[in-house]
Amino acid sequence: MLSNEIIFFAGFTVFIIGILALDLGLFSKKDHIVKFKEAAAWSAVWVLFALGFYVLLDRQGHLIHDIQSYQDLERVVNTYMAGKVVLYPDDFERSLAVYRDTISLEFITGYLLEYSLSVDNIFVIIMIFTSFGVREKYFKKVLFWGILGAILMRFIFIFVGAALIQTFAWVMYLFGGFLIYTGIKMFLERNEEESIEPAKHPVVRIAAKWFRVYPRYVRNRFFVKKHEHWHLTPLFVVVMIIEFTDLIFAVDSVPAVFAVTQDPYIVFFSNIFAILGLRSMFFFLSNIVHIFHYLKVGLSLLLVFIGTKMIAHHWLSEIGFTTIHSLYVILGILGISIVASLLFPVKEPATATAPAHETTIEENVEHVKEELAKRLE
Repeated sequence: MLSNEIIFFAGFTVFIIGILALDLGLFSKKDHIVKFKEAAAWSAVWVLFALGFYVLLDRQGHLIHDIQSYQDLERVVNTYMAGKVVLYPDDFERSLAVYRDTISLEFITGYLLEYSLSVDNIFVIIMIFTSFGVREKYFKKVLFWGILGAILMRFIFIFVGAALIQTFAWVMYLFGGFLIYTGIKMFLERNEEESIEPAKHPVVRIAAKWFRVYPRYVRNRFFVKKHEHWHLTPLFVVVMIIEFTDLIFAVDSVPAVFAVTQDPYIVFFSNIFAILGLRSMFFFLSNIVHIFHYLKVGLSLLLVFIGTKMIAHHWLSEIGFTTIHSLYVILGILGISIVASLLFPVKEPATATAPAHETTIEENVEHVKEELAKRLE
């Protein structure tokens, strides 16, 4: 018989695939530029889905691990939540309620953490689209397939990471140290100008070496047949670059959620909801993200806090630091960075012109194509 974990996971997967198929088939039949209102509406939809899942976990979360008795509950808590949940041996229902409250809180905290860290991903995606001269009406299609691949990669990362933590407890300290290093590095480099040279990007080099790559964009197509051979188009190469970028970000974000919960299913659910909301959040924030110039500082502090929590988790548990306190700290860091950005905006030079990204795509498309052609031909 199939375990409850598999049934619950399969049901969740079918739901996500159904929503994505609906989006691809019904709402994305024609390539178009996603406007602010549409992006805001879809962002709200994904947030509501996440909140709905939070409610589901708070009421039926015990079904994930098929908890039918106090012994089942004790086994699950000892496996994933040792020292974090107070059980009542003489009151199974009360213990179960405490467990459900805890995992639902872990889910929403992990979701908020992942959603916040995704903002840094948005900066990079904007830079990728600009550098490679991708037309704005194709952004949605590229992000759709990029996110689909990201879901598969996160699945592998999360369950491998969970297995490592269960087998080798010291991995938590390794993850924590890495997050602290990443946070400090992000803070020190927050004001540096980042750029991408399309012809020199490692993914472009690998694609040119191992595949036939057509040196021109062909509308919204990922593949094109020329001279009896199929070729990748630059648009598909951009999808590959976004997948590569998410792989790098997953190295930071996945360990961060393990500081909130060590249950791989809760980690996966929070990750996937955050990733699904990334595309709409990209369109929602892409034109205003520059306003929140202190977000980089906030995200770097967030990574340092999470890394410290992973290293000092035993000591923090002893003084009563729980998941709700982590949620307060995360909300506090994000809130302060957003309010500070609004209260102390960056002063624009008096001779400032229109934002560079508004004209760069149009002005540099031909140049980008020429550079890609030199590399790919």
